[in-house]
Amino acid sequence: MREKNYRLINNITGWVAFAVAAVTYLMTIEPTTSLWDCSEFISSAFKLEVGHPPGNPVFMIMARFFTLFAGGNVSKVAAMVNSMSALASAFAVLFLFWSITHLAKKMMIKNENQYTSGRIIAVMSAGLVGSIAYGFSDSFWFSAEEAIVFASSAFFTALVFLGNP
Repeated sequence: MREKNYRLINNITGWVAFAVAAVTYLMTIEPTTSLWDCSEFISSAFKLEVGHPPGNPVFMIMARFFTLFAGGNVSKVAAMVNSMSALASAFAVLFLFWSITHLAKKMMIKNENQYTSGRIIAVMSAGLVGSIAYGFSDSFWFSAEEAIVFASSAFFTALVFLGNP
């Protein structure tokens, strides 16, 4: 029973971290394009072409999917691709939270009797502080608000790490 309560708290707290990151990133996305590679990535994704080497095919396919949400309005294409990066970054924060709490739980809660309120709060606090601090770090937030491959890279890295802790 205590394990079930812990999982519920862990899931809810993780989704709160996701929501905080997603709302923050979506409120601060670039409304159009930026000066560097972002413009090339957006235009390449819109036409489903190959950008500069190495081309980033997975990013281009994901970005092309998000361009479809512009509804044919080409002035909204950049915002949609930038939103993709924001959501990918928010999911990276979520997966980082769950990875941290998984590792912290292994260190602090070894059996059923150790599921105390204090230990659960400590584990959740470690996850929140670690994931939100990473999510609001300068370079990560900068990648989260524009169409650059680093956001999707962080997403896939966090997903792979979460799947194999």
